[in-house]
Amino acid sequence: MHELELFSAVKANAGLDFLSPLHKVLTSHWYVMGNEVRSFENEFADYLGVNHCISVANGSDALELALKALNVQAGARVVTAANAGFYASSAIYAIGATPVYIDVDAATLTLCPKALAAVLDSSIAAVIVTHLYGQLADMEEIVRLSSAAGIPVLEDCAQAHGARRNGKPAGSFGAIACFSFYPTKNLGALGDGGAMVTDNHDMAARIRQLRQYGWGQKYQVTLAGGRNSRMDEIQAAILRIKLPYLDQWNEQRRFIAKRYNEAFFKFNVLLPCSMAADYVAHLYVMRLANRRQFINVLKQKGIKTDIHYPIPDYRQAAYIAELPYALTVTEHACETVVSLPCYPGLTGDEADRVITAVTAYFEQEG
Repeated sequence: MHELELFSAVKANAGLDFLSPLHKVLTSHWYVMGNEVRSFENEFADYLGVNHCISVANGSDALELALKALNVQAGARVVTAANAGFYASSAIYAIGATPVYIDVDAATLTLCPKALAAVLDSSIAAVIVTHLYGQLADMEEIVRLSSAAGIPVLEDCAQAHGARRNGKPAGSFGAIACFSFYPTKNLGALGDGGAMVTDNHDMAARIRQLRQYGWGQKYQVTLAGGRNSRMDEIQAAILRIKLPYLDQWNEQRRFIAKRYNEAFFKFNVLLPCSMAADYVAHLYVMRLANRRQFINVLKQKGIKTDIHYPIPDYRQAAYIAELPYALTVTEHACETVVSLPCYPGLTGDEADRVITAVTAYFEQEG
């Protein structure tokens, strides 16, 4: 048996029973923020080694409410990267704040500490760090710089469930961290879902109010800026079933990525820089010239690719902004990135097809 197919067989024989928890929820007649939600919050907090997990309706709500929990006000300036799909920018704009875009590291494509150091001053209210494509950013240095300036760090972990460095997981470095459980994530629900995690008790209490109208108690609004953003019991029940398998599935993703790296390193292409525990291969992203031609060739061979992400946030039509400096790495990334299939359940034969097609393309290109 192909080693990758062995991974798939393990997944297929894992005995995941989704029907029983669904039946349990249906017969409980409690569908929102009940025992399944509380249990998942506790289990996910334990998995990350943090004090609090507060679930919400989706990852976008998590980002917006996290900024509010940090007391970021309208008109404030928030540092973020511009190559990560506009999700952080959307939250920043939603609260009336202003994004301060800085360049990313050329190897990891995550927030560059040197670029961060150049903009940190008293006008900055927060820093959002996206662990892009499953690659953990340089959190130790980012937190060191930000803490010295008295500025809180918000981790966007939507693509990095389970990533670790020196045993410390994504989501446990900053003042607060956000997760999405959209079905395509490394830990995905049956629909939308999100969460915030923190060690700060006061912040956790504030978030719990914000996710439910700002209530201090039922029907009494004591905190401004609240909304209805609650996880339902079905999503929590499914996430509870999946959570024990997350590390195993991440290993499968990493195994596929390692095979790709070993096959493609000799070509004129930039590949993911780490295959260690700090990378959980949410996406396998290469950077290459003539991207459109590459995509078309693979499409003709029945291999799906995608671009994550083609437009820098400051060039989005609804929010075009002129920057006082060039973001060279960001621009180059948006022009050259392309994602290959990489997910649990991809068979050995399917991975071989991808490797054969990509290798043939580069060999023909010379």
